[in-house]
Amino acid sequence: MPHTKPSLESTLTRAWLRRGPLACALLPLSLLFGALAALRVRLFRSGVLASTRLPVPVVVVGNIFIGGTGKTPLTIWLAGALRDAGFSPGIISRGHGGEGGAARAVTIGSNAQEVGDEPLLMARRTGCPVVVGRKRAEAGLALLAAHPGVNVLIADDGLQHYALQRDVEVLLFDGRAVGNGWLLPAGPLREPRGRRRDFTVVNTPQLTPQLAADVGGQPFQMRLAGEYAEPLAGGARVPLASLAGKRIAAAAGIGNPKRFFDMLRGAGLAFAELPLPDHHDFLDDPFASVDADIILITEKDAVKCGQIENLINDPRLWVVPVTAQLDRALAEQIVEKCRGCSTA
Repeated sequence: MPHTKPSLESTLTRAWLRRGPLACALLPLSLLFGALAALRVRLFRSGVLASTRLPVPVVVVGNIFIGGTGKTPLTIWLAGALRDAGFSPGIISRGHGGEGGAARAVTIGSNAQEVGDEPLLMARRTGCPVVVGRKRAEAGLALLAAHPGVNVLIADDGLQHYALQRDVEVLLFDGRAVGNGWLLPAGPLREPRGRRRDFTVVNTPQLTPQLAADVGGQPFQMRLAGEYAEPLAGGARVPLASLAGKRIAAAAGIGNPKRFFDMLRGAGLAFAELPLPDHHDFLDDPFASVDADIILITEKDAVKCGQIENLINDPRLWVVPVTAQLDRALAEQIVEKCRGCSTA
């Protein structure tokens, strides 16, 4: 298949799952990285580096494993859970793939190239106000100024953004757990596995005792359920199982394409895989040479493909929406913490 991931990325990804020769060679750099990261945290906690407290509770959803672990579906689920509990949530994000760093509102009609694919997907799925910006505190203040009724903020992928103070931290892993357990660049971790957190979530079809022990923190299990596909250009959705027997390709420009492919296989589908780099822009039309009756894509990819004329008119492209499924106890505990937060 064309458009495979860059060889360097693939090499590092494989190396990060075990303590082999390449990982061992990079370990001295990891020790330096860890020392600098720890110093940075101490400077923020001591007040040497400034951090901002917003006037509403802030819930940060993030990870320490570099790459995608399912933060966007978890953020969408959390926004719904907070709304069900009587809150009016807003979402702030850096806006990976977007242009510029200034705070910018995201609407359902925003251009994905300008605001980022994940923020656009969250705006469409949640109906919540969404603002992106490199400085999360500025994004939060801009959102609250524009939407004074918002009384809780979810910071998507802001775990290491210590310039924004937070009230609740949700740390997300997937089935890869902590990989080889080492920090970048010898391993996949941005911070040590034992870093503090309020809640731990593991995005996996099966939460084994070993996986739970590896990530720590008495984790909650998250499952991503996808049962239907719908045409990118619009139309009736159909059960995934009804596509069995067709010539199918599956494409995923997400942090861990294997997770999407495994979900489709779990629905009984056979297909050719087309893994793409995370946040792929699709302007190069990676589907032009694909020989298939149907090409299944993720929702995250669909927000960009749907804004490219030759792709939205490609009848082979079908979107597979996914929904995060979690224990309601997690929502109840996060809500309890938010209600107990003092506001500025």
